[in-house]
Amino acid sequence: MKKAAVFSLIFLAAIVFLAGCQKSETEIASLEDAKLARIGVMTGSTGEALTVARYPEAQVKSFDDIMDAVAAMKSGQLDAIVTGFPAALQVTKKNQELGLLSEPLDYEDTAIAVKKGNDALLAALNRIIVELKRDGTLESMKQRWFKPDLTPYEEMNITLPTVGKPLKIGVSATREPFSFVDKEGRVTGHDGELARIIGARLERPVEFLNMKFLALIPALQAGKVDLIVTGMTATEERRKFVDFTEPYYANAQVMLVRKSAGSKPASSPGPAAEKQTDVKHGEKLVSVADLKDKRIGVLVGSAHDTYATKNYPDATILQYKSPADVALAVKTGKVDAALFDAEPLREIMRQDDSLGLLGDSLFDFDVGVGFNKDNQPLRDQFNRFLAEIKQNGVYGDMVRRWMEQRDTRMPVIENAKSNGVLVVGTSDVGLPFTAVKDNRLVGFDIELCERFAASLGKEVKFSNMDFGSLIAAVSTGKVDLIASSIYVTEERKKQIDFSDPYYEMGTNVFALKKNIAAFDDSGEAKGRSMPLLTRIANSFYSNIILENRYLLIWDGLKTTVIISIFSTFFGTLLGALICFMRMSKRTVLNLPARLYINILRGMPVLVLLMLIFYVVFASVDINPVLVAIIAFGMNFAAYVSEIFRSGIEGIDKGQTEAGIAMGFTQFKTFVYIVLPQTVHRILPVFKGEFISLVKMTSIVGYIAVQDLTKASDIIRSRTFDAFFPLVMVAILYFLIAWVLMLALEYLERMTDPKYKRLKEGKA
Repeated sequence: MKKAAVFSLIFLAAIVFLAGCQKSETEIASLEDAKLARIGVMTGSTGEALTVARYPEAQVKSFDDIMDAVAAMKSGQLDAIVTGFPAALQVTKKNQELGLLSEPLDYEDTAIAVKKGNDALLAALNRIIVELKRDGTLESMKQRWFKPDLTPYEEMNITLPTVGKPLKIGVSATREPFSFVDKEGRVTGHDGELARIIGARLERPVEFLNMKFLALIPALQAGKVDLIVTGMTATEERRKFVDFTEPYYANAQVMLVRKSAGSKPASSPGPAAEKQTDVKHGEKLVSVADLKDKRIGVLVGSAHDTYATKNYPDATILQYKSPADVALAVKTGKVDAALFDAEPLREIMRQDDSLGLLGDSLFDFDVGVGFNKDNQPLRDQFNRFLAEIKQNGVYGDMVRRWMEQRDTRMPVIENAKSNGVLVVGTSDVGLPFTAVKDNRLVGFDIELCERFAASLGKEVKFSNMDFGSLIAAVSTGKVDLIASSIYVTEERKKQIDFSDPYYEMGTNVFALKKNIAAFDDSGEAKGRSMPLLTRIANSFYSNIILENRYLLIWDGLKTTVIISIFSTFFGTLLGALICFMRMSKRTVLNLPARLYINILRGMPVLVLLMLIFYVVFASVDINPVLVAIIAFGMNFAAYVSEIFRSGIEGIDKGQTEAGIAMGFTQFKTFVYIVLPQTVHRILPVFKGEFISLVKMTSIVGYIAVQDLTKASDIIRSRTFDAFFPLVMVAILYFLIAWVLMLALEYLERMTDPKYKRLKEGKA
């Protein structure tokens, strides 16, 4: 049976995966072509009303989340999706087969929602929005969050108060880049940052409540949140229930279609630039001399930047803030080639086989630690320290571990930390020098600085910043020194002092292998046609391992199990009480029980959940998990009470009479004679209701509980993988139900008289 279940799950996963590969034959090249199309919209959004009104003959299908609609489109169930521009842009960035029609359906204002009657808060928010518009903050946020490429987001560091009444912010954090959950479990994005800015200016701590989009306005009306900041459009219909601030973003409703239909992504360049996206087959790069008229990527403020500008005057030099951006520009065809340090480049190419070197090293430079020109004593101390570790063998051991063995484990370095603090400026340019691993900085430069700080008896504090900001930071005294595989150049010596060199490193040119003549096409073709298991493995890494996303699943799993088990206990006890009242001959007990059973069984559990959270406990600060347990327990009790009643009434009345005739009280007769038989009779039906309860817990996201389904939504909003998270969660729900079912089956066997006799050897 176990094998059959496993094979069934594998077969289900294969069907879902293959379904995602299906293509629809309907082509949409303009808004006019969508008259009879199958169009996906977000439930309760302005795009839903707009689509229904504009396309009365189309098949409009509503979805709770953008990624559900994307999954439907990929599986051939939709021809187009109507949604807000930021969400659509995010989809196109990670789904290259999809694009946006150039003409928007309509324009709209995005604003913050406030509970009606809260005029003081509304006025304060309007003042803040006006100030943010005037000082350019909103424009800066727009550039940083609504970017057309996959370069990392740059979130502003905002210091919030830690005491005071929290400002409760309602969000639907599956709407990247407006609001989403990052790798540390924080609500972030354009609106996440805006909410923190508002909290800082109001001098109040910020508390985010993450829930379904449809649940936001009821939560605001019930006082569960103080305001809604999650890309909400200020419509006249919504103004009937809540107040809106001045708009902080001018949005548009756009149509998302397949590129094959003739559309192109909103961020795509013009025809001339598109033609140069890749180096043509007949123009493959043979040597570095071929870069003279190409697009070259460099790290801003680096020696590569200076070299490329000087030696390739006719080339287009594109500057990027981080090494990851440089590598991504090469991979996505934004540049034809890029320059980077030889040692970190080896690590990049080790992880990505599609990249290759073009020619030999361009130039070599000494690498040193930078100091402020007025801090000569610290520079001298470092030079003495460097000479000492080179002499005693510590330096040689570091080179062997980091450069040769590629060991990324940081050693334990004893430090008294009794002599102040050493502030070190660095940039995570990549291993083996500096990188972030498991939420901490590691690398050769990091160990070097930690050892230097230990030699001074100082606590070391790292300031991780853009590479281009390092020299300015040490020049102005923001940091004591900078260490990030920095080349010692004459130009830099004019601004800062350098230590004695601690490494010599070269610079190489790298590009996609398919664009380099030295590499043939055999590997490329093979890479594009990945086996099914390889694709599954890659999806597993992206959705589970990367950024510790398994922690989201783990937290969601715990929440689902807790709600399921405690709801069952509460529902069973309450069901027993309702059953007692239902079987009573007294109307005062019987009638309320009948009403309870009829009302609860006739009411959808989602409605019950929302009523309890937003109406019953509207003015009570209660944990949403407890609300879910109460709601599901009450629903479970209505069904269980009838199961109990039918089981009890199925026992022959003669057994009760016989027990009383033997001298048992009515209570003892029930406990020792009726109840054991009842439990054995009702367990098969009870198991079915229990499994239904486990599956029903998937709706708790409506009241801001992060269960398994909610965790899946968060992951999909980050990875834009429409299938793997869903299949994964389906398997986990099956495993939860299966394990709990085994426990009930064991209880069923233990209450079976035949099993007891067999166990006692009396059969």
